[in-house]
Amino acid sequence: MDEIPTALREKNRSSLKNQSLFISGKGAGIKTVIWFVIGIITVIILSFSFGKLTNRNPAPVAVENTKPAPVTIEQPNIPQEEEQVVNQEIIPENILGHLAYEQAPVSELKAITADGRIRLRVKSAEKYIEMATDARRQGINLIPISGFRAIDEQEYLFFEIKQQRNQGVSERAEVSAPPGYSEHHTGYAIDIGDGDNPDTNLSISFENTPAFQWLQQNAPRYSFELSFPRDNLQGISYEPWHWRFVGDTHSLKTFYQARQITQPLQ
Repeated sequence: MDEIPTALREKNRSSLKNQSLFISGKGAGIKTVIWFVIGIITVIILSFSFGKLTNRNPAPVAVENTKPAPVTIEQPNIPQEEEQVVNQEIIPENILGHLAYEQAPVSELKAITADGRIRLRVKSAEKYIEMATDARRQGINLIPISGFRAIDEQEYLFFEIKQQRNQGVSERAEVSAPPGYSEHHTGYAIDIGDGDNPDTNLSISFENTPAFQWLQQNAPRYSFELSFPRDNLQGISYEPWHWRFVGDTHSLKTFYQARQITQPLQ
């Protein structure tokens, strides 16, 4: 066998080595590409599978459980007959404008005249005596004409006088209260005259006397007020001589409690 020359043998070895390296490098590159492709395919498959799972079982969405606000429907304001009755003014018990009053107990009365004929409730009697005394010091002569009056006395004044004067009930009621409906029953009311002008007693002309002028200016200081001024809502005739005491709780309740009149009674 012929021996291969050394130079040729080295050349062949070098060629084989390079070829081997080329093949080896080429193989590594192919493997890298293959693994890269496999990785991409795997990612695509996993993404597709995950999307499928999420679409199949979607996560529950929290929904706030809020109740709708109640809707208030305003009812039309239709006046009802019952409501109209409630809103109407309560008219106090009266007969032809005269209000009902209880009779004062005799034990609570005090005389304001020497003969004891004219009496008032104790507090009002004391204030009247004080008022008349002060008026006399100023030259005014107040005289009491009538004070407390029992129901049976009022019956005579209303019915008997009505008959004597041939008056109708309504006409008589303009100047005198029916029994049970007179302020004189309370022991707080008093008819006052001018002792120096007796002809004016119990008449409208009393308003022209010095006694009436003095009462207008000073009576409130002693807790007396005019019961029936001109155009009073009770419809009672003007009585400048008729005054009432309103200087304590009981008298105020007697004349004002549940008796606030805002429209004429007649």
